[in-house]
Amino acid sequence: MKQSFPRLWSPIRQPSLQTIVIALVVFGLVSLALGGYFSSLSNFIGQSVVGAQTWISNRYLAVVDFLTVPRDVASLRQRNVELEAEVARLQTQVIDLQGQVTETQILSALVDFARASPESTYKAATVIGRDPSPFLRYVIINIGSNDGIRRGMPVVTDQGLVGRVDAVTGEASRIQLITDPASAVNVNLQNSKTEALLVGSITGDLSLDMISQDVTVQPGDVVLTSGLGGGYPPNLLVGQVVSVRKLDYELFQQAAVQPIVDYNQLHFVLVITNFKPVDITPLVPTPAP
Repeated sequence: MKQSFPRLWSPIRQPSLQTIVIALVVFGLVSLALGGYFSSLSNFIGQSVVGAQTWISNRYLAVVDFLTVPRDVASLRQRNVELEAEVARLQTQVIDLQGQVTETQILSALVDFARASPESTYKAATVIGRDPSPFLRYVIINIGSNDGIRRGMPVVTDQGLVGRVDAVTGEASRIQLITDPASAVNVNLQNSKTEALLVGSITGDLSLDMISQDVTVQPGDVVLTSGLGGGYPPNLLVGQVVSVRKLDYELFQQAAVQPIVDYNQLHFVLVITNFKPVDITPLVPTPAP
């Protein structure tokens, strides 16, 4: 009997013609590509693809912008309102800080002035009001008789003379400025060593009267209190001469004075509390019984 044994080998398959053709085509294409023959075609295809992608991307972004613009405008308007409110708040803070800095500088200057004049005793006060009349020059301060303030006490700043206390209540005082029409201050001119009378006016201007014709007065001359009359202590700075009016047929010459103190920006003052004004009003004889 014949026995059958398993086939230990199989015949090798021969590649088909189609496979050989495909391999040759692929090989040829690879060779051409490596040789640079397809670079122009590749660039053309790449540029076409990039152009198509760019066109699609631009149209997509345009559609997105069109759909989202209304919402963005509302958001921007809301943000603009918030930013404007923040700017207004910051501007208010800046103004407050500037005011605080100014007040600190003024108070510091008043303290330095008081230390430089230890012969006088001062009490600081804040200006809390002004006389509404256009013909009077008064201010109101926030200290009165309860703080030891008395009528006639001189009032100054670190710059110079302001006026004197004209009326007093328990908690406040009224100050007559030297620019008031009823104010009269005995002064002297530092440069010419002569005395004169400083008077106010309805317009708030200051002028010097009773200047002798034989005295030379020039713009720039410094005006100080003389202490005569007992109304003010001597050597308080008042201002400077700005112009002179001298006519030969008049007995006295006159001069306009620029005050050293800016009365429109008067916020803090010092009251000289240890000065007692002298009342030089003539005594009226008492009739005999």
